[in-house]
Amino acid sequence: MGWCADRKVPTFLRGFVYRSYARITGADVSEARGPLEIYPSLTGFFVRELVEGARPIDDIPNALVSPVDGAVQIVDAITDAGRSLQAKGREFALDDFLAGIGDDIDWRGGHQWTLYLSPKDYHRIHAPEACTLTEVRFVRGHLYSVQPKVMAKRAVLDVNERAVLRLETERGPLLLVLVGALNVGRIRITGVPRDHDGKLDKPRTVARGEELARFELGSTIVLIAPPGGPTPHDLSHGDPVRLGRSIGSWPA
Repeated sequence: MGWCADRKVPTFLRGFVYRSYARITGADVSEARGPLEIYPSLTGFFVRELVEGARPIDDIPNALVSPVDGAVQIVDAITDAGRSLQAKGREFALDDFLAGIGDDIDWRGGHQWTLYLSPKDYHRIHAPEACTLTEVRFVRGHLYSVQPKVMAKRAVLDVNERAVLRLETERGPLLLVLVGALNVGRIRITGVPRDHDGKLDKPRTVARGEELARFELGSTIVLIAPPGGPTPHDLSHGDPVRLGRSIGSWPA
């Protein structure tokens, strides 16, 4: 699938190909920055940038904003046993999922936001809060589908390929986990080599809403906060979320 998506599309066909893709998936081509002809391949269109102002970032001081466009899979508390929900009735061990990042933090009683990106969605991932990216770990694994109906039936999040990012904010740490999926083996972290594992020699400071990474096709992200950190708004399975909109609140 990746090989096909990387094939160069003749310039005169690009508008037709990408608009056809948009009609099938529901993607909004009007938000793409620049004319469609500038995107050399379907991969290029998948990772398109948006026109200026398409995703205003909530500026309420205590807001935790969504790092992506997508839909809610799970928003829930982390159990006292250190386990998190993948889907209703199916849990996974947080320690295994995080692969050693954040071992110094007791996450029990904290919260998780699991957000699903479909093929129609914008595929870049942005900072949910002003922060410093201090650690990145790429974890090898499977590439099972992350569609909600699949996640309700089998282990996916803790066995799929993923990248674990540690974000240090003025109000405490956050972990952002980017989970690969069927046809989505490529996760790109801005400014970080694909083989990096551990603390960054030069931690990267980013503003709330600034780009951190991207998926090449759709997938899932899991945002994790410790107890005493931000708490979720009232969100339910399937609710749409938009990059930059508030999905939780930091303590006042």
